Amino acid sequence: MGPRRYRGDVPVCGLRLGRAGHPRERRQSRAQARAPDKEFASEIGALGIYAGRGAAKLLASDPAATALLLERLEPGTTLAELNDDVLATEIAGQSFTKLFRPLPAGHSFPTIERWGQAFARVRAANDGGSGRFPPELFDPAERIYFELGAGQDEPMLLHGDLHHWNILRAEREPWLAIDPKGLAGEPAYEVGALLRNRLDAGEDVLQLTLRRIAQLSEILGVDRERLKRWAFAQGVLSALWTFEDHGELGEKHLVLPRALLPAIAGA
Repeated sequence: MGPRRYRGDVPVCGLRLGRAGHPRERRQSRAQARAPDKEFASEIGALGIYAGRGAAKLLASDPAATALLLERLEPGTTLAELNDDVLATEIAGQSFTKLFRPLPAGHSFPTIERWGQAFARVRAANDGGSGRFPPELFDPAERIYFELGAGQDEPMLLHGDLHHWNILRAEREPWLAIDPKGLAGEPAYEVGALLRNRLDAGEDVLQLTLRRIAQLSEILGVDRERLKRWAFAQGVLSALWTFEDHGELGEKHLVLPRALLPAIAGA
């Protein structure tokens, strides 16, 4: 995934622009359209709850066209472009805290348990095993994922995919998040996407990750061991999704869990 900038407007049929359709105001917005998927409603729901605090504002949406009109962020450069990883981790940690929100009653956001169903699907497709997926990673990740899920803190609304390329420089606030998945889970779960990205920011993946975890633990007030175990299990889960969709192991997704495996052995 490379850096993205949002500078242009995309015409979207069926999207009612309202006042945002004024030429001057169009310069302050961007339209986003995609093929229908089950994450669209969750993204709209999360953006509505954020209401622009810590995230790009949702100006309008058209569920029938799976289209959104969003605040355009300037200059729109991403957190991935910072060369100082300690500063980038600090900014990301502060973004996490801004976006943790209580879940509304009767919400329909997916849960971390639902996301974890990929483990069962792989076993069902492989006679109870993990097929070509490395069992030395699959087995402990599955166990740790559901152990943590069973003992999680009170679930909150999570962004679900808050990594370096989804945090952008802006004017209204220095940094704003984009593209939330909208997920129900404990705050400790949120760090996984960040930890498995920009692994080139240090010479040693394990030492880089442990340093990030220590820093995020201080910011979030979450136990380091819990963050480490979630990072391992989610790294494997991310690779599983690639494995399910494409029949490939997704080796780039396994870099972090392979590095963390000795650190979680026996956990």
